[in-house]
Amino acid sequence: MCIPRRRLVSLFVFAFIGAVLTGSPARAKKIETGFLDRTVSLAGTEYKYQVFVPENWTRKQKWPIILFLHGAGERGEDGLVQTQVGIGRAIRMDRSRFPAVVVLPQCRKEVWWSQSPMDDVAMKALEAATKEFHGDPQRTYLTGLSMGGYGTWHLAGKYPGRFAAIVPICGGILMPDISREQSPDDAKPYTDAAAKIGKNTPVWIFHGGDDPAVPVAESRRMNEAMKALDADVHYTEYPGVGHNSWDNAYTEAELMTWLFSKSSNAKPNK
Repeated sequence: MCIPRRRLVSLFVFAFIGAVLTGSPARAKKIETGFLDRTVSLAGTEYKYQVFVPENWTRKQKWPIILFLHGAGERGEDGLVQTQVGIGRAIRMDRSRFPAVVVLPQCRKEVWWSQSPMDDVAMKALEAATKEFHGDPQRTYLTGLSMGGYGTWHLAGKYPGRFAAIVPICGGILMPDISREQSPDDAKPYTDAAAKIGKNTPVWIFHGGDDPAVPVAESRRMNEAMKALDADVHYTEYPGVGHNSWDNAYTEAELMTWLFSKSSNAKPNK
């Protein structure tokens, strides 16, 4: 049977429209992966941040999610430089070691992660990424270096039980100038900080033994304070290493295995 040409054209048009409306696999939108630009707003101010999404990401499952806090040198407003140091660099070196969503907010200049509003910005970026990329509330982790190491201790104490494990690198509780004057017999700032975090949050602490910027005593004292709580705490000190102990830490063969083995009882945000 011969079908008129006009009818053939009509059938083709309807078939094409139908394929578009029903989401033809050939035209399905490709899922974005890698380092992605994102923004979050707080009190009328917009903050840029980055999210790393693994190449095999799928919305069919929940994913481990890591919040990373950079150091003082990466502060700014470009939303990019914080991916070049620490965990971002480690991801670029070997993405297969990081089967997780990684959230990388950026702290503004002249403030610290342990100060308002940057601690709230970090948590809001984490919440947004958790929702968008199916982050698992029970497999949510926190890590940071230098200023971000201080921020890691701070957020873990401000939100006890929120993180399944934390990894503070060359951070501390007291500012470096105060820490250097701290009496070795005065452990109260550290025991108070440990008590806020609680013994149920696993911790792996890293520090360089010759750190000229943040006294290694800060990490040693927090290690002792967490041990006194009978917490699951690991401590790694690199002899002869200066302030940059993060390159060593994030390439530790067992770190990610240890981290992803931890889970919490944290509940999803409503």
